Amino acid sequence: MSRDTGDLKIISSDLKGKGSVVMMGFPGSGLVGSIALQYLVDQMDFDHIGDVTSRYFPPMSMMQKGVVNAAVRIYEKDGYAAFVADIPIHPTICYEVANGILDWLADYDVKEIVTIAGIITNETEKRVFGVASDEGAIEKIADHTIILPMGSISGIASSLLTECKLRKIPCIGLLGETVNNPDPRAAVSAIEVLNQLYSLNLDTAPLLEQAEEIEATMQRLAEEVQSSDAPQQKKENLPMYG
Repeated sequence: MSRDTGDLKIISSDLKGKGSVVMMGFPGSGLVGSIALQYLVDQMDFDHIGDVTSRYFPPMSMMQKGVVNAAVRIYEKDGYAAFVADIPIHPTICYEVANGILDWLADYDVKEIVTIAGIITNETEKRVFGVASDEGAIEKIADHTIILPMGSISGIASSLLTECKLRKIPCIGLLGETVNNPDPRAAVSAIEVLNQLYSLNLDTAPLLEQAEEIEATMQRLAEEVQSSDAPQQKKENLPMYG
């Protein structure tokens, strides 16, 4: 089925039933949502059922083994659906993207929506902070996250939470504590909360191994940058890029 909501084009099979839990992960701080949900759909063998495109999306496609993927993909399995994105959503179109997705989901009477994102702090504990669209959803996550008492969130997660509140769809926001680098450890923390909330029993050990590889790579890059700082070439000898 193809549906054009005006701002988004969604080409997808129907969800198999009503009352699904829908999870969403878009790139942001630490790429927490994207890493967590891509790992989840890969490890749990979700079916790829559809794709999302838009004239507002940047002209970029990810590929794997030479095969191009849509920048935003829809997966489904056993009463769960997942929207996984490789591209960040620009602040000026967050409203349109959130509404386009929720308009498409309107036919399926979803049970609740979970949006996963990152939050940058000065700590390294990899805690998961929780926000929600209503008191009932807050009660569900109160024992599994640190509820944010006050403040603001931004980006697509904010738009989804706000639009769900207006439409009276329960929506949970899981914000993994992160730094502004790809952060699989923060994604692991978010997945552990999903395990507790939905009894997924998803093994996160392989993702932790990936975290160690990424951290080693980042450390190497930092050392290379540091060593390249010491004798600098004269400015006039540097190549110019435009």
